Amino acid sequence: MSSPTGNARRFAAVPISGGGTPAGEWLRHLDPFAPLPLDQCPGLVVVAPHPDDEILGFGAAACQVAARGVEVCTVIASDGGAAWPGLPVAEQARLEESRRSESRTAAAALGLPMPDFLGLPDGKLAEHESRLADILTAILTARPAGTWCAATWRGDGHPDHEAVGRAAAVATSRTGAVLLEYPIWMWHWARPGDEAVPWRHAVRIVTNPVAVQRKRQAVASFRSQLESDAAGREPILPPHVLERLDRVGEVVFQ
Repeated sequence: MSSPTGNARRFAAVPISGGGTPAGEWLRHLDPFAPLPLDQCPGLVVVAPHPDDEILGFGAAACQVAARGVEVCTVIASDGGAAWPGLPVAEQARLEESRRSESRTAAAALGLPMPDFLGLPDGKLAEHESRLADILTAILTARPAGTWCAATWRGDGHPDHEAVGRAAAVATSRTGAVLLEYPIWMWHWARPGDEAVPWRHAVRIVTNPVAVQRKRQAVASFRSQLESDAAGREPILPPHVLERLDRVGEVVFQ
């Protein structure tokens, strides 16, 4: 699959508070997608731009892979301190620590090893894309042949998500790992049949009830993103966003 054109403008044009594309529209569109054969995964590296993306986009799949005894490694590029712009340094540091802690709690809920945090600057991952690609290349080189690398989709709309997807694409091309790209914000700004989305490469995760429940528990760990901040600003992940992701489930482009 070739690298798509970035969709940051399209994401910016659809305010999160406006609701975005309803889940019901997506559910009618997902039936033709073939299932991803999780039982064929020899090893898994999940790459996320921020603490919570790894759970929102691929948490149930990672849970089911780990339950089979397959090694799962989670790499989180930034600590998420720029979720709200303009925070004082001390407050940003507290937010970063909270988000790291939330991600660890979520990993435990899914039965996953603790994630690795790279500490790259939130909101500026494109500036560190080459370094991230090198880090991921080293990680994947040390993994079994054919390891799956699940990362945010290169066309997801959020600049950090797209940068991580591009870096993962470079790393998998160097190592022979299998690239899987999971969308998160695409479900918000795109619509079924959208020409900007590589639908012919889409496959869906068939989840079991245990993984679904554990993922919901893991998502609930991210209180810093689910609640208003100290200044009363709206949550980064309002209820309608979580409901849509929960109902749509997990889909990847391969």
